[in-house]
Amino acid sequence: MAIKAKWNDKVEFHVGDTVRIDYKIVEEGKKDRTQPYEGVVIKIRGKGERKSFTVRKKAVDNIGVERIFPLNSPWIQTLKVTKKPKNKVRRAKLNYLRQERSKKRKKKKK
Repeated sequence: MAIKAKWNDKVEFHVGDTVRIDYKIVEEGKKDRTQPYEGVVIKIRGKGERKSFTVRKKAVDNIGVERIFPLNSPWIQTLKVTKKPKNKVRRAKLNYLRQERSKKRKKKKK
């Protein structure tokens, strides 16, 4: 299981880091734009050319949104680590972050 990855031999990030990705989106015609995406890396999987990572962010009304990025994608323009976790992350996959919101909802209903 991979818990760290390198992008363009410059930026190294781990599971649990908060990253900001500027992702190039090509729309119809010749228009293209850059969409920023910032969130927590919850999973890194694969080896070599096929390595990918999953980033989870909080959207409007604290709804979690996940997106999978191939590490060697030509559409990723920049990748920057904005925040490291306070404590050492001891898991390879942070799937428990997915249930965090549903537990809070259950407490509010009671």
